[in-house]
Amino acid sequence: MATENISFTGRSSEELSNQQKIFLFLGFLGLFISLIASFNFIENQLVFWLSASLILICFGVIGYTREMYKNTLPGIKNNHVYFKSLTSRGVWAYALGIFLTGFYVVLYFYPSYLGLSESGKNTGLVALFDPLSQLFSGNPASQWFVYGVFYTLAILLFGVKFIWKYRHNKYQRLRTFSVMFFQLGFAFLIPEFMARLNSDSFALPYYDLKNIWPLNYYNFEQYRVDEFISAGNIGIGLLLFGVLSILIVTPILTYKYGKRWYCSWVCGCGGLAETAGDKFRHLSDKSTQAWKIERWMVHLVTVFVVVMTMAVVSTYLGYDADKYWLTKPIFLIGSTFLLVLVYAWVLIYKRNAFKKDALYAGGGFLLAIIVLVSLNLLGWTHHLFFIEAEPLRASYGFLIGSIFSGVVGTGFYPILGNRVWCRFGCPMAAILGFQQRLFSKFRITTNGGQCISCGNCSVYCEMGIDVRAYAQKGENIVRSSCVGCGICASVCPRGVLKLENDNHKNRLNENEILLGNELNLHDYTK
Repeated sequence: MATENISFTGRSSEELSNQQKIFLFLGFLGLFISLIASFNFIENQLVFWLSASLILICFGVIGYTREMYKNTLPGIKNNHVYFKSLTSRGVWAYALGIFLTGFYVVLYFYPSYLGLSESGKNTGLVALFDPLSQLFSGNPASQWFVYGVFYTLAILLFGVKFIWKYRHNKYQRLRTFSVMFFQLGFAFLIPEFMARLNSDSFALPYYDLKNIWPLNYYNFEQYRVDEFISAGNIGIGLLLFGVLSILIVTPILTYKYGKRWYCSWVCGCGGLAETAGDKFRHLSDKSTQAWKIERWMVHLVTVFVVVMTMAVVSTYLGYDADKYWLTKPIFLIGSTFLLVLVYAWVLIYKRNAFKKDALYAGGGFLLAIIVLVSLNLLGWTHHLFFIEAEPLRASYGFLIGSIFSGVVGTGFYPILGNRVWCRFGCPMAAILGFQQRLFSKFRITTNGGQCISCGNCSVYCEMGIDVRAYAQKGENIVRSSCVGCGICASVCPRGVLKLENDNHKNRLNENEILLGNELNLHDYTK
């Protein structure tokens, strides 16, 4: 009888079938066509070669997935993830990380190497995608169009793989269909079709309708506002939609469903992490030190984007109320008052939901903003934050928008897990997490009596939450960082965890009984 060697020094017994090898070859052949196009080996019959590349990639991934799961029973199987080089920070993991990181560096900073031409005819990889771009928007391809195609294709194809893997779980199927729909429609096709509607007398800015400030930190810059206004009622409607999304839509949806409505059902970054990054979710650091770093980094980024937006908007607002009611003083004072109001509400009604260091840090950041705004309004500083708004915005765009969210956030999937950007850098996740912690109806309930401490939930939590610690105590999981992906509940063999939207009362329930503290048990049996 054959035995299976599962030692760390042994070789995984999971071998690829001949069919899987064929489909893997076809998928890589499609990628190879795109690769040789990057070196200008394909200059003619672009429609044929582009179609061949995309069809082979799709056929390879879907065929490989079908062969992987067709003869398996329903249920989540994360077999051998700690014994494979690609999913256990081995040689192949670092090779993939280097490749992805290199691609992002070229994409963001050296697009000419991909064949982008600002004045002449595109060449290389960008030229290969010209026919598809012409079909959608009527314009030649850019490096962002190429990226958008690959990004969307990754979410769609690995989304099919995800659905097949989690086919027994209705929640996982629905949210995966959702991110596939929003990425294909709202993030890719609709902006391209909007560009086709543009003319000399009418122009809409390229606009991903599902991206909300502060994720699209550039939405309220002057050139964007001018473009919206020049597009007439449609443009003004989109601008108002951006404002209403921040102040009304996100709080309401987060109240009803938690931050999962966006981070796990709509967001493209989360969609890529959940589908293409699913194999790496167990690599997310669960240590206390990582949690401390995460708390500071993600909220520092959020503070930075808030003050940057205030600085940018204030630069194109004047002081003459006769010309426009929204003057610079009104905007700065109103924005500061809103921040003070939120902080005061937290101190009065929700201070027990946060640790003291968080309250002190929030108060310190708010005080700094008040001082800077006061100095600017009194005329003691020419610029709101001592430097011009444009360098401030450019610094954020480079460090956060490019390096963090792109190069590190995606390129480091095989090394740091699939939610690096969401955990440590996304300001949208921080704001929605703040709302989720304070007033959302969403929580993950636990049945501590059924927990066998297997640790599956903690291992596969992509946000680095020690779910088992909550489950052992029978304590509801209400964490700002939780994106409600539900994988912890899906991998639990005992059904201990359950995602719920319920009454807000008693949502934060630190279960001290199971900790052995001296309490009057009769108080809990009435």
